[in-house]
Amino acid sequence: MKKHLVAVVTFALTSPAFAQDATVTYKSLSPEIALDLARATLADCQKKGFQVAVVVTDRFGNPQVMLRDRFAGAHTPTTAQGKAWTAASFRTNTIDLMAMSQPGMPQSGLRNLPNVVMIGGGITVEAAGTMIGAVGVSGAPGGDADEACAKAGVSAIKEKLDF
Repeated sequence: MKKHLVAVVTFALTSPAFAQDATVTYKSLSPEIALDLARATLADCQKKGFQVAVVVTDRFGNPQVMLRDRFAGAHTPTTAQGKAWTAASFRTNTIDLMAMSQPGMPQSGLRNLPNVVMIGGGITVEAAGTMIGAVGVSGAPGGDADEACAKAGVSAIKEKLDF
């Protein structure tokens, strides 16, 4: 019985199906597209008169690009990065997370986790139904305005995301 079990386990671990499961393929933003996204987002905020910082992360929440307008507050780069990280980490826009995590809601504990920034302005970036990154904006007058700039930035590069 033991020989049979060892043979089955050995076969399972060396079969082609198992080897295929050992690696993962995913799509990610190129540095050039991440920079284009940050620039488009910043430009939309500037057009509206907002001094902001913009951070674009990869799908795992690691920063790829950070742009800060000349007069954006000192806190804005860190806050924008936190918003982008939060959106990427939870795969949900921060404005939606805010609503789900209000006091008394089942997910209210999310607000107490390290590095989580529950303020509108962090959104996921998707291509072909897959999350490939996130963008965070900080410095506009309110999370709704930050999110609007982020969405405008994504819209501006949407045709480049069809890879």
